[in-house]
Amino acid sequence: MIKIGITGAAGYTGGELIRLLTKHPEAEIIFANSSSNAGNRVADVHEGLYGECDLTFTDALPLDGIDLLFFCTAHGETRKFMESHTVPEKLKIIDLSMDYRIASSGHEFLYGLPELNRRAICKARYVANPGCFATCIQLGLLPLAKQLMLNGDIAVNAITGSTGAGAKPGPTTHFSWRNDNMSIYKAFDHQHVPEIIQSLKQLQNSFNSGIDFIPYRGGFARGIFATLVVKNKTSLEEIVRIYEEYYARDSFVHIIDRNIDLKQVVNTNKCLIHLEKHGDKLLIVSCIDNLLKGASGQAVHNMNLMFGLEETIGLTLKPSAF
Repeated sequence: MIKIGITGAAGYTGGELIRLLTKHPEAEIIFANSSSNAGNRVADVHEGLYGECDLTFTDALPLDGIDLLFFCTAHGETRKFMESHTVPEKLKIIDLSMDYRIASSGHEFLYGLPELNRRAICKARYVANPGCFATCIQLGLLPLAKQLMLNGDIAVNAITGSTGAGAKPGPTTHFSWRNDNMSIYKAFDHQHVPEIIQSLKQLQNSFNSGIDFIPYRGGFARGIFATLVVKNKTSLEEIVRIYEEYYARDSFVHIIDRNIDLKQVVNTNKCLIHLEKHGDKLLIVSCIDNLLKGASGQAVHNMNLMFGLEETIGLTLKPSAF
């Protein structure tokens, strides 16, 4: 049994992580840390867990009693922790923030995209969970990078639900503003672009093209729907073969031969990809649940790999019928 601690457990990703781990046959949550909710019952904050979780939030961090620590904290908090604490030698860490996603000689974190780094994740002590937009976009591009086919600028439009902004209320997450509305933000300058480029260069060292990424805020709660356009003269049949071959051993990525929609992935750890050719333009449609495949579900996937478990354990989730 893997003994687990979660810090930042009161947010959306913390709640999803608790929901997954309470059903995981090889996981035991030892503590759920939240300084602002210490003493409150977890189910009183994450109300979908009534009857399933009897934990109480704590402001303590008893690291010696766990095998794995998940960070679901705000960006910057993991780095502060690592710089101010002595981490027990046998403790493994999965960080859901952006603090350590970019490789550096100054840290030991491995970039935790299983479809790119599965073997290395199995041996890793510290894993940096990818960003939600980055996950969705990378999964749409990795097979092309593997074949050295990314030789021109990439146009990306992607829309995300309000949970992508976190649980803390803000002007652009308020229901009356977000509902029935759309807006763009951080156009061409989103913080996930560097990690996407890093992964593409890992497979295609010559990659030197632009990623013209326009992110949108959507009037729905969860999910990411992305469309990517690249120039490519290869036939659709051959491209589909390349994608199916690349993801043949991956449990959560599926190549679909018809148009896809967001509801097919919400509440699951799946990524669905649809491919179309329009002349010399290749249209790639990719969608995920931002809180699961884009965050907590992927974190549990990484946990399974790090502890030698079958990768789908605890992640056989199904979307709503409607």
